[in-house]
Amino acid sequence: MKCPRSGVWTLAAGVMIGLVAAMPSASGNEVLSVLHRYELGGEGGWDYLTFDASSRRVFITRGEHVMVVDADSGKLLGDITGVRHAHGVALVPGMKRGYVSNGHGDSVTSFDSDSLKVGAEFPVTGKDPDAILFDDASDHVFAFNGHSNNVSAIDPVSGKVVATIAVPGRPEFAVSDGHGLLYVNLEDTAHIARVDSRKATVTATWPLGSCKGPTGLALDILHQRLFSVCDNRQLVVLDAVDGKLVATVPIGDGPDAVVYDPQTATVYSSNGDGTLTVIHQDDKDHYRVVASVTTPVRSKTMTLDPKTHHLFLGAARFGATPAPTKAEPEPKPAMLPGSFSLIEVGAP
Repeated sequence: MKCPRSGVWTLAAGVMIGLVAAMPSASGNEVLSVLHRYELGGEGGWDYLTFDASSRRVFITRGEHVMVVDADSGKLLGDITGVRHAHGVALVPGMKRGYVSNGHGDSVTSFDSDSLKVGAEFPVTGKDPDAILFDDASDHVFAFNGHSNNVSAIDPVSGKVVATIAVPGRPEFAVSDGHGLLYVNLEDTAHIARVDSRKATVTATWPLGSCKGPTGLALDILHQRLFSVCDNRQLVVLDAVDGKLVATVPIGDGPDAVVYDPQTATVYSSNGDGTLTVIHQDDKDHYRVVASVTTPVRSKTMTLDPKTHHLFLGAARFGATPAPTKAEPEPKPAMLPGSFSLIEVGAP
């Protein structure tokens, strides 16, 4: 995600504040609260969280390894090693295979999604692969290269890059509609690029209104709406057909992830300032904030369990802020060793 990973990769700022407070759900009939906090420890910061609905596991990239956690018990099931500054995980269910983007290796590492055994590492055609996803329509894995303004399309059978797609900006988070279209936030230009996954070409580029520094991206396939979270405390809703601006909604500061739950018509933005913004979709063109929930500072990446409608967020504890120096006038507190945990938020 966004570099520097809002303190995640740089182990920067923020002191842990309280856990998620009870809050109204989008329907107003339930409250959300912290149901579980799973203390996992382990080395490194964290980036993307990926939920595998078929196995009910959460994949958490932790720099030089990827933790795999049972979503129902919070038990650590395994650790995928041999990765280098891992950003994201893409799963190919039909092949029982997964792929990890290596930001410091300019490469992708494959693994067996059942045994978690590491397979081959192969180079991509760009710098710092960040977001990564599998697209059903093309049967390709796409790695979005944050420092070279391009996307590598990978054949998961051969493990080879079969196409390189130039995009007009720095690619951030991306989503697939499952029918041959990919959408990717362009962080430096505040645009969204639409990509034909079969033809490996950019078919449109749309501005994100007043958004600055878009990071997380989600898609409502039924209503064809895109949700981009932005550094300047706003979520922008675009029409995924023609790119028209639909709505702008206020959120917390420093967002890095957004998810959409179609069954509850709810959009969630996890923000680095220690808030979780909950937005109800009244209809495809109208949105309203129904809650702002207190979360641990830096808990800005998350994933959704579509079965339980629970959210999983990464969290950690941080030390005191060091005194400023000439070399570092705005020092950041370091993440306390072994303090990483996975937080589960939902209705009791």
